[in-house]
Amino acid sequence: MISVLIIVVTAIFSIAAFSRPELMYRYNLNPYQIVHRRQWYRIFTHAFLHANWEHLIINMLVFYSFGQALEYYFHHFIGSNTTLLFLVLYFGAIVVSSVFTLFKEKDNPHYNAVGASGAVSAVTFASIFFAPLSKIYFMAIVPIPGILFGLLYLGYSYYMGKKNIDNIGHDAHFWGAVFGFVFPLLIKPALLSHFINQLLP
Repeated sequence: MISVLIIVVTAIFSIAAFSRPELMYRYNLNPYQIVHRRQWYRIFTHAFLHANWEHLIINMLVFYSFGQALEYYFHHFIGSNTTLLFLVLYFGAIVVSSVFTLFKEKDNPHYNAVGASGAVSAVTFASIFFAPLSKIYFMAIVPIPGILFGLLYLGYSYYMGKKNIDNIGHDAHFWGAVFGFVFPLLIKPALLSHFINQLLP
């Protein structure tokens, strides 16, 4: 189960960085360092670091829940190379969810970000693609169809990304989610009919 392996690796690096701030400084997403000093590795390494225990636990719980489902969907609907597909989705989402921020903050040496939220959003939305009417607990309380949750999530992430008033990478959430949703279609365009049929009565 590749999702479990990713969780273990992420937890090891994140926990190590909790007590060693120099790791956080060296490997976080700093667009200025990436663009002006060619430290391209930061695009990937930041996803294996988290700001604190709460950040790590929430991301990994969500990732585990939807990651397990997505591994099943890949196996059931695509069949072959499911581990490779999962890795391409995950690491592709890390890159895609970082690109907007990279250009937006490339001249700001003080911008830093960590966390796998963009990739987690991609895994979540890929799962929603395969089962759009399955229930997701909105605000961890109210069960709503996944497709409705997805629309609310995208709208909120887009709005908050424009406002830019908190310390959360809403742009990464938005673009990671979009990438995750279209990824199954990039791999197997015929899955569009499955998605549409799921929504029909």
